[in-house]
Amino acid sequence: MTDTPTVDAKDAKPTFRSDVTVELVKHSAADSDVLWAARVSTAGEQSLEEITKDPERSKGLINYLMRDRHGSPFEHNSMTFFISAPIFVFREFMRHRVGWSYNEESGRYRELEPVFYVPGESRKLVQEGRPGKYVFVEGTEEQHELTGRAMEDSYRRSYEAYQEMLAAGVAREVARSVLPVGLFSSMYATCNARSLMHFLGLRTQHELAAVPSFPQREIEMVGEKMEAEWAKLMPLTYAAFNKNGRVAP
Repeated sequence: MTDTPTVDAKDAKPTFRSDVTVELVKHSAADSDVLWAARVSTAGEQSLEEITKDPERSKGLINYLMRDRHGSPFEHNSMTFFISAPIFVFREFMRHRVGWSYNEESGRYRELEPVFYVPGESRKLVQEGRPGKYVFVEGTEEQHELTGRAMEDSYRRSYEAYQEMLAAGVAREVARSVLPVGLFSSMYATCNARSLMHFLGLRTQHELAAVPSFPQREIEMVGEKMEAEWAKLMPLTYAAFNKNGRVAP
């Protein structure tokens, strides 16, 4: 994991960012994991031989499992990501419970640093249509200027209030209540390929998706970065996922 310089929160000034970061910190995940898990049903202990075989020879089996929704063989692997994103992203993220484990930094036990989310120029700002049938379109230059200015002003005021309470001896767990959901947080998230595929099916838009999804852009940004890491670890599984409509088995 890349070393990040630590800053004493008491001396820090609010900073603003429009990106998210995702780092794969450890993994035990390969296409061969799918094969030996699947073949135990017919080969018993001999299925362990799949660990040393070239998975390319059995990519048809991986595709069959994906196509016919035999999902459990895709669970015998693990990936742990370190994610930095706004708090509102994590509150959506943690709706994904099956096959996921989370540990997030705590505002009860540490003083939170003033890093806040402001949408970048490419972020579509305007929602048109009614709930269940709407689209997002580009904002005007004036809307982007207003959004950035209003958010930065609000973030500064809230962090000043937070610091004022801490300086007066108010407990961190109480003082954090004034901080907005645009504050950046960090967490470890651990999943397997099946749970990640379910996440990606719901939290990314993709031209190959058989079932359309309409995620908030910020959580989609996290999903895209996780997907890129997973694709390198399990390329045959990833290809089968796309080939079969990006629906988790």
